[in-house]
Amino acid sequence: MINFRKLGFSFKKAFKGFKVAIREEQTFRIQTIAGILVFFLMFRFPLTALERAVLVLTVILVLSLELINSQIERILDFLQPNHDPKIERIKDLSASAVLIVSLGAAIIGLLIFLPYFLK
Repeated sequence: MINFRKLGFSFKKAFKGFKVAIREEQTFRIQTIAGILVFFLMFRFPLTALERAVLVLTVILVLSLELINSQIERILDFLQPNHDPKIERIKDLSASAVLIVSLGAAIIGLLIFLPYFLK
């Protein structure tokens, strides 16, 4: 049986986390704005259902990975408030995962939208 009260509480916590990310994480705000722009362009151009699905999944992937990166950074800052080269390397690796996904998302966006912009 589904406990709707517990489910509602979980959603409330998730939206609270989203607000924290928007308020405190500059990169997440930038990526959210980029995602909104992608959604606007999705409805501006006559894309196929598959193109729309790929774009939606790409935006979700970038935003989700950015949230995970932020979590990793905050946990490490909590565990080790002083500068530690080992912690810095872990944070750099985490950030590079976001960079790779973001570059891939940009390439996907160009592959899908560029033909419409060139018309």
